[in-house]
Amino acid sequence: MSETPVSNPKVDGVEPIFRHMDDDDMGWRNVRAQRNADGTDAFVREKWFAFSNDPPYLSLYAEYDPGMIVRRHGHYSPHIVYVIKGSATFGERECPAGTHIELPFGAAFGPVVAGPQGVTFFEVMLGDPRSWGDQPELFERALAATGASVLPDPLLDYPDWLKDLRAHWAGAEIEAGD
Repeated sequence: MSETPVSNPKVDGVEPIFRHMDDDDMGWRNVRAQRNADGTDAFVREKWFAFSNDPPYLSLYAEYDPGMIVRRHGHYSPHIVYVIKGSATFGERECPAGTHIELPFGAAFGPVVAGPQGVTFFEVMLGDPRSWGDQPELFERALAATGASVLPDPLLDYPDWLKDLRAHWAGAEIEAGD
């Protein structure tokens, strides 16, 4: 059986884009915050390497402080998470460095709880990267188990073509609306 040849999709003038963690425009963004039982604050920080609307995708590097808890959630697209350093639990599943997590469209995972050394991820969302919440009671239990409490979501500078939906989560708080 012979295959039909595929046309060459090359676009003149389109070239690879190279990024490095230390690039001046690769600043950290706090995207989630919590108050720990001891009164300290913990964060999820991200560096957004590529953020496009045509086609939509996001690739990022994320660091979670030790014990940081993120609600059970899914994304409006397929999502890949790779654990680079440290560890985290996703629900009841322990995920040490080297774990690859595939989150198909429509699937939820978590709560995500960073391990005692924190955790570093590389993530890719293959479409709309925004997330939706699921089973908020699991998040509330995880917070209660550690004595942590949610702080308002840090303000983010989203691209003009994307609206911040974090305030629409069950129990979510945000400092500035829509």
